[in-house]
Amino acid sequence: MTTKVVTGNRLNDGIVIYLNAAGGWSERLTEARIADGDEAAAEILRLAEQREQAVRVVAPYLIDVVIENGLPRAESKREAIRAAGPTVRLDLGKQADGTAAAARA
Repeated sequence: MTTKVVTGNRLNDGIVIYLNAAGGWSERLTEARIADGDEAAAEILRLAEQREQAVRVVAPYLIDVVIENGLPRAESKREAIRAAGPTVRLDLGKQADGTAAAARA
């Protein structure tokens, strides 16, 4: 069984966002709605696609996560970078305000 969350980019500013438990969007991976198994993953992707049609998010898709200490952490390096922000300047993105560690958690 795989564990997944839905991610995309907010339309008005391009920020990486995650579908949360309330059906809204969060900038923090740690607040993402977690789906265990293919059926649950398909359901949260359908919900995200409805939000896409409402012009709130661009191109939502599922990503693999692992659960550590009860919180999701992106499995792939690409998604870990998206969760934390740019890697070239530590004064930009989530690492600038101290939330990068939470994004990687």
